[in-house]
Amino acid sequence: MEEPDREAVATAVQRVAGMLQRPDQLDKVEQYRRREARKKASVEARLKAAIQSQLDGVRTGLNQLHNALNDVKDIQQSLADVSKDWRQSINTIESLKDVKDAVVQHSQLAAAVENLKNIFSVPEIVKETQDLIEQGNLLHAHRKLMDLECSRDDLMYEQFRTDSKNTHERNLIQNYFGEVQHLSEELAKQLWMVIQRAITTVRKDPTLLVSVVRIIEREEKIDRRMMDRKKQTTFIPPGRPKKWKEKMFDVLEKTIVTRIEGSQADTRESDKMWLVRHLEITRRYMLEDLIIVKNLMVQCYPPHYNIFNQVLDSYHQALSSRIQELASEELEANEIVSLLTWVLNTYQSSDMMGNIDLVPEVDVKSVRPLLSQEVVDQLLHMYMATLRSNIIGWLRKALETDKKDWDRNTEPEADQDGYYQTTLPAIVFQMFEQNLQVAAQISEDLKKKVLQLCLQQMNTFLNRYSEEAQLYKEEHLKNRQLPACYVQYMIAIINNCQTFKESIVSLKRKYLKNDEDMQMTSTVTMDSTLNNIANDGCNSLLDEVFIDLEQHLNDLLTRKWLGGSNSVDTICVTIEDYFNDFAKIKTHYKQEMTIKAHRKVVTEYVKAIMQKRIAFRNADERKDGAERMIREAEQFKFLFKRLASGFSEETDGLCNTIIDIAEVIKLTDPSLLYLEVSTLVSRYPDLRDDHIAALLAVRGDASREMKQMIIETVEQSQRHQSPNYTPIFKDIIVPSTAMSVQKLLK
Repeated sequence: MEEPDREAVATAVQRVAGMLQRPDQLDKVEQYRRREARKKASVEARLKAAIQSQLDGVRTGLNQLHNALNDVKDIQQSLADVSKDWRQSINTIESLKDVKDAVVQHSQLAAAVENLKNIFSVPEIVKETQDLIEQGNLLHAHRKLMDLECSRDDLMYEQFRTDSKNTHERNLIQNYFGEVQHLSEELAKQLWMVIQRAITTVRKDPTLLVSVVRIIEREEKIDRRMMDRKKQTTFIPPGRPKKWKEKMFDVLEKTIVTRIEGSQADTRESDKMWLVRHLEITRRYMLEDLIIVKNLMVQCYPPHYNIFNQVLDSYHQALSSRIQELASEELEANEIVSLLTWVLNTYQSSDMMGNIDLVPEVDVKSVRPLLSQEVVDQLLHMYMATLRSNIIGWLRKALETDKKDWDRNTEPEADQDGYYQTTLPAIVFQMFEQNLQVAAQISEDLKKKVLQLCLQQMNTFLNRYSEEAQLYKEEHLKNRQLPACYVQYMIAIINNCQTFKESIVSLKRKYLKNDEDMQMTSTVTMDSTLNNIANDGCNSLLDEVFIDLEQHLNDLLTRKWLGGSNSVDTICVTIEDYFNDFAKIKTHYKQEMTIKAHRKVVTEYVKAIMQKRIAFRNADERKDGAERMIREAEQFKFLFKRLASGFSEETDGLCNTIIDIAEVIKLTDPSLLYLEVSTLVSRYPDLRDDHIAALLAVRGDASREMKQMIIETVEQSQRHQSPNYTPIFKDIIVPSTAMSVQKLLK
């Protein structure tokens, strides 16, 4: 106890030190002492009370143990007395065997007497029971049937107990009650008819269904009792166990299977929407039946039947089997979509298993799938293969229809902005849109696969579209009078390219939600193909223009031209007239065509110079020709500025090429010719020696030595090409019939 004492002293010292921290607290020492004394007395009183309570409990426990010991001794004595009496009575029991046999015989005779009335009245009771069954009074009929069966079974059991090997007498009893088994079967038929119509019966006459359930419950109890007796005696009455509860569920299951199979009202031959109708009728039937079972039918069955879940499982199993059958048939693409949409979405939606009227008995999260994932994957694979074939056929048919329109004598339709178009892009992307909407109803993954398929087939389709546009141009060139609206439909083909591009981008944005998916479905190849189609179309239209201008371009820089030909006027009027027809081509394509036409005109003009169609004879001719070239360059500038209104296009640069060449031709002082040519070369680095030779030949006044000196000097000078410079002389070929530069240099 030394350690607790030391702790107590330390605690006391600490408490006293806490009380006497200031001098004025010394006056209260007596007060503190009395207060601590009171606390001590209180604690001691509580300790004494606790100890006294524990002592009382120990005393009581000891008394109870003493009493228990006495009771045990009394029981031991009683058991010893019973054992002694039992040993003495063994001989007495053996002497009572005759009494036991008399009791058994009395029991048999009592059973016979008890059933005697029923035995003699069996035919009458059978007739009454048959009438009750026919009248639909099933409960009373079953009561009488139970009495008959009870009489039969008791007699057969007593005979079995007397002589279990004597089957002859049991057969006599069974034959005498032969009609009882028939009544049981007739009653069972009536019960199963009610069960088959249970959904309807429970709304019109629920008491009838309750009666049927009560009868089944009675039979279940009898079955259990007979089975228990069989375990003890090995005797089982004929027809037992009936298992009517099990048969009832079998009848319900078969009824549900028949109801689902019977919901197919049409075939594919009679109605293309047969599967949709079949699935919708099935959905409606199943939902209505489950709601009735939940709200009404469960009240007619004992809870341990768990009737709602039993019906739900039967419906699910029957429906799963039916869906499996449908999936194994050769379904069309739209039918596969309808089936998968119904299985994967509709079945668990609020329109069916997730309906609020089925809560909380049905938990959508725990609903099993109708089809295995393997079957779903097979259907999806079949759908993708069928869809691919269909898309190829649809695209081919759409293009054939569009091609027929190209040969029409009426102009194509215009969009809301007035640009020519055909219905091809709208038809193609409406088809894609429909299939993507359908795929999106099934799953996100299928939607992406269908989009990928559409884009792949679109790529192949555009190559075919390009080939057909090229054939269209070639056929037109064989007879430029046909088709009558060739230009208009070629414009529509070009405009369609832009529509295709926009539709592809729109489709991707709508059905792909993230950037990663957007990158995976690259459309670079399609964009390139569409650009090529549009470029080829624009070039085809420009070819139309320059075929008509060919003769007038050939008249440039000839004696006829120098004499006052109006070729350039005709060229400008023709180009402007064509570009008025091109007004219904989309702006950026028109801009490209304007740039190409401008470059083509200037190139043809420069080519006319380089072909040396004319050699000026004197200074006056050079002056007149140069001034005419400058006027015509300004005329071209004015034309293409007007055509380029609405978009930025530099028209001065190209036309200045003609003016710069004209300045070389216009020069009157031959000694300055080298400087002018050098300036021309510095502006146009792609100007070759043969071009310079041709230009000097057109002037007509340069001697052989001067030509040689200018060309040699220009060859030695360095040429610097600006990054923004677009070559114009590069593709201009000087006719080989003229004296070559090499000869000049020699």
